[in-house]
Amino acid sequence: MHRAGFVNIFGKPNAGKSTLLNALLGEKLAIVTPKVQTTRHRIMAVVTEPGYQIVFSDTPGIIDPKYKMHEKMMGAVRSALEDADVALLMMEAKDNVEECLAMFDSLKLKATCLLVINKMDVLEKAELDALTERCKVWGKAKAVITISALQKKGLDVLLKQILEFLPESEAFYPEDTLTDRSTRFFVGEIIREKIFLLFEEEIPYHTAVLVTQFEEKTTLTKISAEIIVTRETQKGIILGEKGKSIKEIGSRARVDIEKFLDRKVFLELHVKVRPKWRDNDLYLKEYGLI
Repeated sequence: MHRAGFVNIFGKPNAGKSTLLNALLGEKLAIVTPKVQTTRHRIMAVVTEPGYQIVFSDTPGIIDPKYKMHEKMMGAVRSALEDADVALLMMEAKDNVEECLAMFDSLKLKATCLLVINKMDVLEKAELDALTERCKVWGKAKAVITISALQKKGLDVLLKQILEFLPESEAFYPEDTLTDRSTRFFVGEIIREKIFLLFEEEIPYHTAVLVTQFEEKTTLTKISAEIIVTRETQKGIILGEKGKSIKEIGSRARVDIEKFLDRKVFLELHVKVRPKWRDNDLYLKEYGLI
């Protein structure tokens, strides 16, 4: 009996969804930062083993949209709601449990639900047991599983539960498929991750990355990318004094891109100002957000 299906991860920003996806896959596919709303796209990751294939989806954190970009992000969440065979509803151990359960209720999920409590290690056993019991009383989840995505604790139990509710089916993708996204997409995400890690306040949220050149030469891969911001002042901050900041972005990104591609990379970065790009359908389409 072969099982296969779509397992989609939902939760508020910074619940650890991307960390969980990477841990389940065994590779870093989704970017991870301490800041909320890092994930903007739905990212699929395929795990194929003898007897089963699981197509995981990391989705943007559930928020109230303020821009068209946010609306598109929530559109990705809605589409993931519709095609999930199993929904992983993810919360942190120290989150307000009533708020989280109300948010999960609002999703009106039809799929089989598993409630995943992340960062289990931040609570004493008695507190964690009480929280688990409260989530079980909620009654909408087939199981409540406690994990630490970062420390990869509890993942074997989670996987066992997922397989229990995965439908019988042939595989959807060839066994060597890792993701539905292109290499260029992940290069852009790596650059964007460095911006999130290096800059404070609103800068990362006003920024997009567009890979304009990806050319594989004999000895290296030549990559050019544009960092898009909304104001001239932000451009100045990204560039930094005498180009110091953009060099730091490039230096950090190149290390990870070379690791990702397993070859030498020449990386060239430019900064462009496009006012109100987050509310512009044309720009959002160009940056892959539609």
